[in-house]
Amino acid sequence: MLQHQDHFHGSDLEKIESIYGIKKEEITSFSANVNPLGLSRKLKKTLSEHLDVITTYPDRNYTSLRKVIAAYCDTDFEKIVVGNGSSELISLFIQIEHPKKAMIIGPTYSEYEREVSLGGGTSLYFPLKECADFKLDLQKLELQLNESIDLLIICNPNNPTSSVIHRQEMRAILDVCKQHDICVMVDETYVEFAEEYDTINAVPLTNYYNNIIILRGISKFFAAPGLRLGYAVTGNLDLIKAINMRQNPWTINSLADIAGELMFTDTEYIKQSKELISSERTRIVAQLRKINGLKIYEPIANFVLIRILREDITADTLFEATIKEKMMIRNCSTFPFLDNKYVRFCFMNPDMNDKLVDCIKRTLQ
Repeated sequence: MLQHQDHFHGSDLEKIESIYGIKKEEITSFSANVNPLGLSRKLKKTLSEHLDVITTYPDRNYTSLRKVIAAYCDTDFEKIVVGNGSSELISLFIQIEHPKKAMIIGPTYSEYEREVSLGGGTSLYFPLKECADFKLDLQKLELQLNESIDLLIICNPNNPTSSVIHRQEMRAILDVCKQHDICVMVDETYVEFAEEYDTINAVPLTNYYNNIIILRGISKFFAAPGLRLGYAVTGNLDLIKAINMRQNPWTINSLADIAGELMFTDTEYIKQSKELISSERTRIVAQLRKINGLKIYEPIANFVLIRILREDITADTLFEATIKEKMMIRNCSTFPFLDNKYVRFCFMNPDMNDKLVDCIKRTLQ
């Protein structure tokens, strides 16, 4: 039986295996938020044909890779810095900025607060309110920003709420932050899944603002968390120099370098991924809204946050029911401002999505 302290990340399949006696290979993880298409066939073929690259060092400056990423993001390659996953870049950036006080828009990913605290700083949260469906109140945020804050951290689209801040709102935030000398870190890990990408993508703002750094990676959209390739975009070239000086050489391995150059130009895979998530997001949300006892928050990313309204059902109840059928969802009670009535899961292939919805229906009957 699940103990309250046992909450699992999408990568915790070994723990699930040991507790529930289910082979990790048999578990479908709705918790990891990874593209259900998996690696593209083109990428698998390319990697298998280039295994010999591990016998040589990659380009220390990753110039070719950065140019491919820049073309993908429609920006200048000199604004791109790559890292060993976006996690490394988050850590490096916070080490360099060394904020004494950071404001985090939450509930959100816990690693931001952890990195700030490791550097000796403190974090305070600007809460997204459930009564507003976790959408940002821009005016209230602007009133909270002042000279005592060094860093504002935003996940956009946000994990776990799947809510979003559009570019015009982000620009207004940057204007206020400019007045108070606040740097803004925007984690866009899930932005490629959004249908409204063109109005959310903050990269164009790096042409006008030097107080923003945007972080992305290949773990979720390109389904390659094990390759550990992340990148950042910023118009602050001094910041890029500082990151490069602090970063270890050859932080990206040769296979990830090759993979990255292909991934960002694999237009067929990109198109298929966007179409699958868009279709399943619309279809599954419509089905979920028909289930009594649930509140569904409109998702923008490839996952949805749900609140359980039934008093006799908790997030633990749903987790237990789904894991017994070899499906893993996320109990969100470890996120700030959320309790044991919230779960999150991502959209997978249609058959598995149907199986999950059916399990949730039966549990709430």
